[in-house]
Amino acid sequence: MNKDANWTTPATAGPETGFGLSPLREVLGSGVTVLAKETRKTPAVTVGLALRAGSAYDPPEAAGAAYLLSRLIDRGTARHTASEIADALETRGNTLSVNVNRHLFSLTSTCLSEDFEGLLAVLGEMLISPSVPAEEVRFRKGEVITALRQDADSPYVRALDAFLELVYGGDHPYGRPVKGSIESVERLERAQVIAFHARSFVPSAVTLVVVGDIEPRRAVAVASHVFGGWSGLPAPALTLSRPVRPPMRREHVIPMMNKAQADVAYGFVGIARQDPAYHACALMNTIFGQYAMGGRIGDRIREHQGLAYYASSTLDAGLVEGPLVIRAGVAAENVERAIRSIDEEVSRMRESGITDAELADSRQYLIGSMPRALETNAGIASFLQTSELFGLGLDYDVRLPVLLQQVTRADVEAAARRLLDPASATVVVAGPVSAGTER
Repeated sequence: MNKDANWTTPATAGPETGFGLSPLREVLGSGVTVLAKETRKTPAVTVGLALRAGSAYDPPEAAGAAYLLSRLIDRGTARHTASEIADALETRGNTLSVNVNRHLFSLTSTCLSEDFEGLLAVLGEMLISPSVPAEEVRFRKGEVITALRQDADSPYVRALDAFLELVYGGDHPYGRPVKGSIESVERLERAQVIAFHARSFVPSAVTLVVVGDIEPRRAVAVASHVFGGWSGLPAPALTLSRPVRPPMRREHVIPMMNKAQADVAYGFVGIARQDPAYHACALMNTIFGQYAMGGRIGDRIREHQGLAYYASSTLDAGLVEGPLVIRAGVAAENVERAIRSIDEEVSRMRESGITDAELADSRQYLIGSMPRALETNAGIASFLQTSELFGLGLDYDVRLPVLLQQVTRADVEAAARRLLDPASATVVVAGPVSAGTER
């Protein structure tokens, strides 16, 4: 990072140690929340800036605004051009990724410890005062529309998008694509992107996580310099309606006759991340569709029956009840057999429960995966961002193994009865299959 006077910031130093991750957490006077964790494995620092400004915050008339802004955030600021920003980032080998999901708009970067001050100044300027050049808006809109057309040609994406829309409805943030639609992006104007930024990019919506070879008090001091003078209205409130489990089974087929493979999305309304039963549900889903090569689902449908190229399940707990989705990629002639097998495994899990060995193995798998997830600065930063988003506490890494150990077999079986029921499943198939109807 060039040590240009325009980019550098002062810093102070101070030690910070503790049990577990034990990050330092401070809320700056501007409202920005800072989490800092010192590690000494490498002379590098990972910086994660996350705003509660994901696609769920898109105005109804501007679906896709958050995603489009993510493609524009590095294309210039009030003080620097895109090429100057790229030079400041790349000349020292610093990385930058920008991502949007339903909840968060995130910038993640890794730099050498000596470059931290300059890097944070660059990221802060991008966050606070992007210029959103008109010519870049036109160009990036074209890129997003191309990506959406590619999504429309993907059975995997089409099946999941249709599943979410059926479960949540097209007006719910969990039921519409993060990127928006081709029609909504075509309608987006520069003024709408700027208005989204002005409304959503405010200090109280920001969590800055700094992990690496830097003293936490120094990280806070640098953050105070970068963000201390930033002001704005309170973060916009997000009101998410709670989804309702459908009273009957729904099936829908999306014919894509030019494809070689069909993709199945089969699932249910799941749970919210703060639900007291979350860890029981996570263990249930691990046994059902995540452990080893895909849990029971992968073992039966892919390994034993040879019906699927892939088969697994995901529990995506959100601020409200997120989906539990079983995914499988199958040849067209095997679609009905694969769905019947999923039905049978869902019923078996619901009615017959699990074994003590399955519980012990899946619990150890989840506990054992934690150290691997926290091996890198980036992994720690991601863990801390998730903990902050869902209010899990600064000691969640210490409590998590205990919480998993406390889950009983009866808890997991109750989770299965709560979430899994073929009679209320939503099933979507996209691929070379006959014209679909909902029934």
